Amino acid sequence: MTTITRFAPSPTGMLHIGGARTALFNYLYAQRNQGKFLLRIEDTDKARSTQEAVDAILDGMSWLGLEADDAPVYQGERAARHAECAEALVASGAAFRCYVTPEELQARREEGEAIRAAAKADGISEDERQALRAKAEPLLAPFRSPYRDGGNPPPGNPAYSIRLKAPEGTSITVHDEVQGEISIASSEIDDLILLRRDGTPTYMLAVVVDDHDMGVTHVIRGDDHLRNTFRQIPIYKAMGWGLPAFAHVPMIHGDDGAKLSKRHGALSTTAYREMGYLPEAMNAYLLRLGWSHGDQEIFTLEEAANVFSLEAINKAPARLDIAKLNDVNAHFIRQCNEDRLMELLIPWLTEAAEDELDNDTIRRIRIALPTMKDRGSTLPELAESFRFFWTSNADNLNKKARKALSGDSLDRLALLRQTIANTAEWRDTALQHELESFCSVHDLSFGQVGPPIRAALTGGLPAPDLAPVMEWLGRDETLARIDFHLARAENPSD
Repeated sequence: MTTITRFAPSPTGMLHIGGARTALFNYLYAQRNQGKFLLRIEDTDKARSTQEAVDAILDGMSWLGLEADDAPVYQGERAARHAECAEALVASGAAFRCYVTPEELQARREEGEAIRAAAKADGISEDERQALRAKAEPLLAPFRSPYRDGGNPPPGNPAYSIRLKAPEGTSITVHDEVQGEISIASSEIDDLILLRRDGTPTYMLAVVVDDHDMGVTHVIRGDDHLRNTFRQIPIYKAMGWGLPAFAHVPMIHGDDGAKLSKRHGALSTTAYREMGYLPEAMNAYLLRLGWSHGDQEIFTLEEAANVFSLEAINKAPARLDIAKLNDVNAHFIRQCNEDRLMELLIPWLTEAAEDELDNDTIRRIRIALPTMKDRGSTLPELAESFRFFWTSNADNLNKKARKALSGDSLDRLALLRQTIANTAEWRDTALQHELESFCSVHDLSFGQVGPPIRAALTGGLPAPDLAPVMEWLGRDETLARIDFHLARAENPSD
């Protein structure tokens, strides 16, 4: 039997990281078992579903590389099939037409809540309190329709819903691949609605029918759906369909253990792209939020697909840790092909420079990139580390740079300028040799020579070793920057 998994988001908002992790787990399980990974857009909530959200989901999935094996299924297009199944259940006696109105149900709940509130009041005896609780209990219990065992409809051909007849006097068991075996009493399940009074299918029915028709063998989803599974199993059984395997994954929490929210960084998946994270880093980080394999910390999609298993998913909620995500992202930046990384960096370099960079500066940055890749955990951080390529002569030198370009330091800079100007080979190794020789000849430490030339070349901005910086800038630019600061010292008013 071919393993088939699915990711089934509702297009009522962006693809958030919890949904992205669910998609990732489904994708990897299908890959691990040489199966199929499918995508279903659950757009039956027409009031809240938007095309913008659909596009955002597809964009996020594509960015992460979680491509479905078939075209997306749109649940809203299958309403006729859902209704057909509901009518088949009525015909078999497993479902029934219910004429109880929403207003009647609301009145029932309100009556039960009022009686329960009265049972908490002061000034009544314990016997009265127990009697009130007993009276409230059936009104607040899972709904059992008076029409479940027949009964004539009210006069006037009223509208009706179709409800599943909930099982009685038994238990419902989920054999969960993550949570283990869990059972609840069937009395905890209501006569759930399959078709609403307007003829539209409910989520509970549509999900079961679609999973069956799509051949889904493994339903891997968040454990917030576990309660739904107990309500859906009776639908499978009433239709005579076999059950898929279920795996309910614990939710992602914030670093404080609370339910994940925007204050923890619970942003849409594409928001992380816009913050400068790489898709492979997001996948690797999301994978470790609730799953582990041996001592390996970071996986590519291909590596994970070779070892992924449902048994290795943790039962406890995972915690979002942005610092750890940054570490993972920094790892993948270092591993990234330089041509691809440069292409990704261009927009961030432009933003940092507040203008388009000229081709010569871009060329220099590209040459420096292999050495500079470890100087940022996100793309904007990495782009910022190249700032000295275009801002060395700015007037707003920091205090440390201004001090380095004064007094005896300027004299040393002038002497050093003469030395390096005649360097035959403008390469970092040759330039490093010139720097060391200069220090030796003039009996100076590098701590006396390095600060003024660093200040002149970078304007006090962070940068790596001086010899590579000089090579990247080139002979003309290096000497021009030194000359600028020497001239400024001679003519402070310029």
